[in-house]
Amino acid sequence: MSQAEKRPLEALQAALAAEHAAVYGYGVVGGRVREDRRTEARAAYDAHRARRDTLVRAVRDLGGRPVAAAAAYALPFPVPDSAAAVRFAAELEERVAGVYSDLVRASTGERRREAAGALREAAVRAVRWRGESVAFPGLAERAATDAESAVGTAGTATPTS
Repeated sequence: MSQAEKRPLEALQAALAAEHAAVYGYGVVGGRVREDRRTEARAAYDAHRARRDTLVRAVRDLGGRPVAAAAAYALPFPVPDSAAAVRFAAELEERVAGVYSDLVRASTGERRREAAGALREAAVRAVRWRGESVAFPGLAERAATDAESAVGTAGTATPTS
């Protein structure tokens, strides 16, 4: 497999790993968020599960073996209450948007359109959770998450061993 063929597969695998972490993370969010935000948390959980399943098929279509979800993930900060759960949900969405920005860059055609749609959806959810937006979702944050990935956080909740 050439480097040009590897890049889209690697980006798909990274997006899949981020979706696994988001599905796990929304399990935490759903258990801590106030009643009035649970519907929103459930919708995000369902959206990430659907994206995860789509990415599994896309990785297989390219001849790859889909990365598996970790049994558990280390959270970036404690999530003891609803306020922390809302911050965590916004963080999850920002990290997912960053990974999808990489997939947009690595893809063409329909896959690029789908990745751009996923980036947009994650950015919109992040705004809803955080209550404010950033100029270029998935891009400005990449500088911070790229530095984090160098120390092992890989831009998403980190699998625990």
